[in-house]
Amino acid sequence: MPRQGVLSRGLVLLSGVALLRSFFGSETFAGQGRGTTGAQCRITVLRHAAEGDSLPSIEVDEGKPGEVVNVAELFKGTDAIGHFANAGAASSGKKGVLFAVPGAFTPTCSEKHLPGYIEKAEDLKAAGAEVVACVSVNDAFVMKAWGQQQKAEGKVRMLADAKCELTKALGMELDASAKLGNIRSERYAMIIDDGKITKITKGEDSFAPEILTALK
Repeated sequence: MPRQGVLSRGLVLLSGVALLRSFFGSETFAGQGRGTTGAQCRITVLRHAAEGDSLPSIEVDEGKPGEVVNVAELFKGTDAIGHFANAGAASSGKKGVLFAVPGAFTPTCSEKHLPGYIEKAEDLKAAGAEVVACVSVNDAFVMKAWGQQQKAEGKVRMLADAKCELTKALGMELDASAKLGNIRSERYAMIIDDGKITKITKGEDSFAPEILTALK
């Protein structure tokens, strides 16, 4: 192909990229820098979740595969008969805590992170947390078994982000392939108020005592 033709095609390609960036925003392309594939790098995966953001409307499993919970709706208000309020309906909303662990049955998660929330369940409720939920990139059967072992029923809801969709949407992926074999979630906790993230903590700051202090 003549040099002039190559240059023309190059200019067209550059113009196309610039147009896409102006339409979607440069952060849309930033996800590729974390080693994701083109199929994984969706427009919803823009950046790490920040305080003030709304929880993404993503379904996770609870109890067994196919029994889904919409994470955004979990922390929103309900009507008089317990159904989720429609958009625009009168609702006082819900306040609660969503915390994530790298893996069910792993040492720190089993010895400190989840047990801390179970132990402080009544205190968290008294401080205004109507919902306390644990999420991990595990299947629903594993999360249910872990919850039963830890006696979490009625205190902490055990959510399975089996496809890693919630974790990716929040920008909380952790490459744990060396130890756990795949992409997992960072260790974090969020205080949620009517679907809005009001506080985010990570690492040891995401344990129950620190979150309880933040709620008071």
